[in-house]
Amino acid sequence: MTVLHAAHALTPTGWQADLRLTVAEGRFSEVEAGRAPEPGDVRVAVLVPGLPNLHSHAFQRGMAGLAERRGASADTFWTWRETMYRFALRMTPDEAEAVAAQAYVEMLESGFTRVGEFHYLHHAPDGRPYAHVAEMAERIAAAAALTGLRLTLLPVLYRRSNFGGAAPTEGQRRFVSDLDLFARLVEASRSAVANLPGAALGIAPHSLRAVTPEDLSAAIGLAAGGPVHIHAAEQTREVEECVSWSGARPVQWLLDRVGLDARWCLIHATHMTPDETARFAASGAVAGLCPVTEASLGDGIFPAPGFVAAGGRYGVGTDSNVLIGAADELRQLEYAQRLGQRQRNVLAAPGASTGRALFDAALAGGTQALAAESGGLARGAPADCVALDGADLALLERRGDALLDGWIFAAGSRAVEGVWVAGRRVVVGGRHVAREAVAARYAGALRRLMAE
Repeated sequence: MTVLHAAHALTPTGWQADLRLTVAEGRFSEVEAGRAPEPGDVRVAVLVPGLPNLHSHAFQRGMAGLAERRGASADTFWTWRETMYRFALRMTPDEAEAVAAQAYVEMLESGFTRVGEFHYLHHAPDGRPYAHVAEMAERIAAAAALTGLRLTLLPVLYRRSNFGGAAPTEGQRRFVSDLDLFARLVEASRSAVANLPGAALGIAPHSLRAVTPEDLSAAIGLAAGGPVHIHAAEQTREVEECVSWSGARPVQWLLDRVGLDARWCLIHATHMTPDETARFAASGAVAGLCPVTEASLGDGIFPAPGFVAAGGRYGVGTDSNVLIGAADELRQLEYAQRLGQRQRNVLAAPGASTGRALFDAALAGGTQALAAESGGLARGAPADCVALDGADLALLERRGDALLDGWIFAAGSRAVEGVWVAGRRVVVGGRHVAREAVAARYAGALRRLMAE
């Protein structure tokens, strides 16, 4: 049994001073405010719930920084994608597990306690399925088990290369499955996460580019009530090609033809009309925003003010994992809005803390999108939490929501001192307990990948 004592803690009812939390069997069995610490308590300055990372492609952590050389013409998402394809075609299962583990260590060290792994690197480098169809999914599960990160696994259906059912390209061969193979992959993935505490399984039709309407319907039928994630309207070219194919924009098509609800998460949804924005917000689905990757790829700026004003729900993800940080994603989300609107504190209500608004929205939206158990720092809730270093210069003399403002806008990951998942401490002094071993394995994998 572990007992945590926080001088300042963010609970479902607000900030509490001198909060004493007893952890038993991975949950908070007792939560008492106004209690002095007792001998043996683990004492922390600031305690907040862990955040969900609702969108990750773990294998892409290995190529971070490798696509920063300008080509002969304008570089876009589409030119970056060719670099990603070449990298993906090289990776063995051992290397994929090593890279995922490194990404997951960095997520935990930054304050994320759960990841939604949008997993499409399914097959062998020649495109043939592994003898065990969920070999690569099992490697993702192994990386989550090793690091202690909670996992919502989202196996991806990828069948086409563009709207209208165009045949997949050679560079996509490791991603592509027919419907029978995908059904087997989903069931094997369900088995892969069965023994991970708190794990969940969903479905991810990659995009309207990569599935036909019939493919999409079949994929939804395999979700078994779990979450459904899909990329939508990330780039203007995608929107234009969708209109050419169907007469409708991607988000419009999904609203009209599928009927979005609380199970759905639209990743990016960057390019929407005001009508799409309002209808998406009213659907109860979650917008999966990846602000650092969206900035890296030059995607554009999500229409957050209108979406939030209409009651829209959102969470954040690290997507390409070019830079992993919970605070980084929240800060970039707000800063992009400031650049677009030429205003400050865009996503907060009048008089309210921007850090608190971002944190609360990302916690609620990510929890919904990943089918995670909610609760926060409350009795009976999963003991997933993050301790911030009250001695960090950005947190000194702060109280209440100002602590979140200091973390998100001034300190970032350096302020994360400790992380617990299911009551197990996985980050101590800002470093994951398995960091050295995981980093050594990652370095070996990168040496092999870069040598080819």
